[in-house]
Amino acid sequence: MRRPKDQDGALERLRAAKERWRKEDVQRAAAKNPLRREEFQTDSGVPIPDVLTPDDVGSPSQEEIDKYERDVGLPGRFPYTRGPHPTMYRGRLWTMRQFAGFGSPEDTNRRFKYLLEHGMTGLSTAFDMPALMGYDADHPMSRGEVGREGVAVSTLKDFEVLYSGIPLDRVTTSMTINASAIFALCCYIAVGEKQGVSQDKLGGTIQNDVLKEYIAQKEWVVGPRPATRIVVDMIQYTAKHMPKWHPVSISGYHIREAGATAVQEMAFTLADGFGYVEECIKRGMDVDDFAARLSFFWDVHNDFFEEIAKFRAARRIYARTMRDRFGAKKPISMSLRTHAQTAGVSLTAQQPYNNVVRTALQGLAAVLGGTQSLHTNSLDETYALPTEDAVRLALRTQQIIAYESGVDRVVDPLAGSYYVEYLTDEMEKRALQILDKIAQLGGIIRAIEEGYPQREIAESAYQFQREVETGERKIVGVNSFKSEREEPISILKIDEKVAHDQFERLQAVTLADVHRVAQKFFAPDTFNQVVVGAAK
Repeated sequence: MRRPKDQDGALERLRAAKERWRKEDVQRAAAKNPLRREEFQTDSGVPIPDVLTPDDVGSPSQEEIDKYERDVGLPGRFPYTRGPHPTMYRGRLWTMRQFAGFGSPEDTNRRFKYLLEHGMTGLSTAFDMPALMGYDADHPMSRGEVGREGVAVSTLKDFEVLYSGIPLDRVTTSMTINASAIFALCCYIAVGEKQGVSQDKLGGTIQNDVLKEYIAQKEWVVGPRPATRIVVDMIQYTAKHMPKWHPVSISGYHIREAGATAVQEMAFTLADGFGYVEECIKRGMDVDDFAARLSFFWDVHNDFFEEIAKFRAARRIYARTMRDRFGAKKPISMSLRTHAQTAGVSLTAQQPYNNVVRTALQGLAAVLGGTQSLHTNSLDETYALPTEDAVRLALRTQQIIAYESGVDRVVDPLAGSYYVEYLTDEMEKRALQILDKIAQLGGIIRAIEEGYPQREIAESAYQFQREVETGERKIVGVNSFKSEREEPISILKIDEKVAHDQFERLQAVTLADVHRVAQKFFAPDTFNQVVVGAAK
């Protein structure tokens, strides 16, 4: 049976596009990050192509080719459904991060070095509650919290100890801090300068997503509008002076941990990101001058294929919105870059070794979804901050996925799956409906002020818990397959001495020292209103 001429033309167009992609995009990417092997093959010796498209697996119709070109495309090309880079993990594996931060700066510094020795490729810093809320360790509100859920930092000296002996020009650092993020970034820059590393050489990310704090995590210092102004200050500053730094990590992770569904996580997170873009443009910035430094942070939960589809749909929505709504012209401005973390809320105190299996599946979903950076949770995190043994096992989970599973050998291996493409389309459609509702409310800041995302997440969290309690949703070890006897596991304990030592370190520090650091990086009006005003 002869094929229609228009089908032949569509096939030729697809093959020509793929050939150009190999000659242009792949070669350009390989010049920056050489392929990790000359040839890729399965363990049985079957050759693995760099990418597969509809013409490789059958005789697609013109309609199928048209839909593929419109909604899927080639890796590293608009709409970036298949990933932001042409070669993906064939050229460079994702950055392997393990969340570290507990006790004193000395304690966390030792944990950083331990993880780097065991193959971690990027630092990820957790701060304690006083630091997150802008309190010094000796403040009455800090009692009982110093060094408990992250590292205790109150001064520049703490940051110097925290990163002592770690070459900041050779590692990237992620810092999970929001309301007081400006202080952390200033200190990090100062530590780099003391090491002889100028700020334009510093690479990494600071979370700094205040909008999701009002939606989900509830750790804020000032209201959403002045807080957003500080974020824009930081975006503006880093765009000019720190080309390797991501000044905000737009965080769906905490939205999901608060009880959102995957679709809600995607929609509310993208809305947050677009809110920052709007505010930057109002400031007079060109979207192509700062969009490349925006990054995103996603949760990875247990519904394996839905999580994969979430990454793909989010990239597609982001690319189209940045181009069509905000007028981005550079490809990198339309390309959503991703850090992912396995779902802390999915970890159970019952039968904690089951958490290793959950984390492995979630980590694999993140990789199949095309993440650029990944943190895998430790089995004991429902009890306390992880022990060295637990965090090493979590890191080994990533390494097994990277070096033993074979999923790194082909770009976007699940593209073309009927189920995955259906889920990607459905999640895009449902997320766009939420984004339209936010637009009708007047944008994400107004929606937050009216409590719309908060109500939606609370309802989803209620429905999830109701399903668990009725047994409709089974959680192994919790409401099904229970054990009569639980095996004890080792727990990390924080010594009370940490708080005492932090008090001692604070004695020589004055408010004037803090102002000298902060004044360098705040815009003058923001500094006077937020920093000086807060001090008064």
